[in-house]
Amino acid sequence: MSSDSLVCLKDFEKYAKEHLNRNSWGFFSAGAEGCQTLRDNEEAFRRLRLRPRFLRDVSVRDMSATVLGQRVDMPIGISPTANQGLASSQGEIGTAKAAAQFQTCMICSTYSNFTMEDIMNSSPDGLKWFQLYVRPDRETTAGLVRRAERAGYKALVLTVDLPIVGRRYPDLRHGFSMPPHLRVANLGNADLSQNKKDRNEALDYGMGGPDQSSDRALSWKDVAWLRSICSLPIILKGILTAEDARLAVQHGVDGILVSNHGGRQLDGVPATIEALPEIVQAAGDKLEVYMDGGVRTGTDVLKALALGARAVFIGRPAVWGLCYKGQEGVAKVLSILNEELSLAMALSGCRSIADITPDLVVRDSPYSRL
Repeated sequence: MSSDSLVCLKDFEKYAKEHLNRNSWGFFSAGAEGCQTLRDNEEAFRRLRLRPRFLRDVSVRDMSATVLGQRVDMPIGISPTANQGLASSQGEIGTAKAAAQFQTCMICSTYSNFTMEDIMNSSPDGLKWFQLYVRPDRETTAGLVRRAERAGYKALVLTVDLPIVGRRYPDLRHGFSMPPHLRVANLGNADLSQNKKDRNEALDYGMGGPDQSSDRALSWKDVAWLRSICSLPIILKGILTAEDARLAVQHGVDGILVSNHGGRQLDGVPATIEALPEIVQAAGDKLEVYMDGGVRTGTDVLKALALGARAVFIGRPAVWGLCYKGQEGVAKVLSILNEELSLAMALSGCRSIADITPDLVVRDSPYSRL
């Protein structure tokens, strides 16, 4: 299939569904329980309307932004996704190279199939953050943090919404089997080859056995502990309420990635685009706020930026691109979003990211009453 026939992110999703095996497609596509949140992440964007302004000179548009003081060419990064080797032999290295090609940020998952060092060395000039699960064994966690610092990662992204893995029906029905040629490289000695149908093991991705992936006792004191053992900025991934955003400010974190884990954890939580405004308001100017979940078009990006996100991140679409053609496929996905955002900015009267303001977006309800 020619890349010319793949013109939007949904085309890449369709390609991936047709070409990934059931095991891999189920791993990447599954949502929690009835998938209400998974669906709503996308549908919530459709409930927002744009209020464009005209007669502005949009002949030149600047999409550059900064995240934690680092310049990126566009406010679209790549969220952490585990086991990208299921989509392509290039795995996370292909994704990292594509992100570097577009001078944007990639968040590397703890559960990558290449080591964090190999990923960094594949594209040393690319901006990378490291996603972290705090494991019950704190020394293992501390070791991951020290490695990330030494390798050159610029921030830690602490996932806070997974004390227990969510209930995902495809995993319950079919189990999840890691192909024997893949490994969780950052945790070198984990045995992932066994097909584990037992719920407590299968939904733990087989990574170290039950209750070993993340610590059920994780609390705010662990944020302070992380701060004490490293100098990297800390971003909390998974915050969905103003209450927790205010606590994040109190604990001195540097950023929040508004996320519901792609609808894979607690079903029925808000779509991230709808949770975003209250978190932006609660955070004020004390920390940076980003979001992921449901971003599929340039207008989705525009809406998120208007509602206060400093940048958005994509997860599944990058994997779909990886499935299509490795680095080239991820680059194509990023290129489409880049072009769509540029077009959306032009058609709404925005010359730069600074021009994208909250009055650009309104819920559809005022129009539905006309």
